[in-house]
Amino acid sequence: MTGRILKALSGFYYVADEGGIITTCRARGKFRKDGISPLVGDIVDYTVLSEAQGVVDTVHPRRNEFSRPAVANIDQLVIVASNAIPQTVPFLIDRICAIAALKNCDVLVCINKCDLDRAQELYDIYAASGIDVLRVSAETGEGIDVLREKITGKLSAFTGNSGVGKSSLLNALQPDFALRVGEVSQALGRGRHTTRHVELLHLDCGAEVIDTPGFSSFDTQELSLSLKEHLEETFVEFTPYLGKCRFVGCSHTKEKDCAVLEALRAGEIVKSRHESYCRLYDELRDVREWNTK
Repeated sequence: MTGRILKALSGFYYVADEGGIITTCRARGKFRKDGISPLVGDIVDYTVLSEAQGVVDTVHPRRNEFSRPAVANIDQLVIVASNAIPQTVPFLIDRICAIAALKNCDVLVCINKCDLDRAQELYDIYAASGIDVLRVSAETGEGIDVLREKITGKLSAFTGNSGVGKSSLLNALQPDFALRVGEVSQALGRGRHTTRHVELLHLDCGAEVIDTPGFSSFDTQELSLSLKEHLEETFVEFTPYLGKCRFVGCSHTKEKDCAVLEALRAGEIVKSRHESYCRLYDELRDVREWNTK
């Protein structure tokens, strides 16, 4: 049979067929041998061994895959951010945007808690950079209808740092989800992890969303050789200037007659976005083929 993985939890994969019947599966041993982990969003072939129990046999080719969040075949990453507590730093958003662009995945920057802080500077950064950005409030309902429109007809994964309100937004989009919502530590300025696993949910509007655990720090799992080789291309506002620099192989960090740096000085590229590019460039400097396998 063929179906899609809706949830992964403690080595079990919950696979739904076209009729919505869910089978709880284990993965065959060959997956571990081949270093492959089935992911939420995967289309898989599976065998039903007994009532509601089965085994995943094969994973179909993926459109894309991510390690954080651990999902596959995503149309759109919804990066939930906040300028209240906790405050999302632009580098976190830019890092996820670059990885998504590399994997041909759309991005929506969704600034939550706008009833507490309008996050004008954060909003302006992405509006000026050509990245889809939206203000919302799970508390007051502002922007929820627009968010619903932007995710309808797509498979979207909601990601972001802990406490920004991913589960609250999903509850606002579909109240009968009743997802658990945590409190934010005023002292530490970060939230507790309330979502413990990755799960695909269906909305009445026709959208499909994946709720993912929040995180409190950066990891390096997605820092790949491919990202290193294509980093400049993942910053969409750099596109008009690529190939116009004086030197072939320009890094766009400090060279003379660099078209990207000239655009930065002219205000055509936002300073914080270029700072994120330089930070990623430095992080990727020592990535080699051998340490990305």
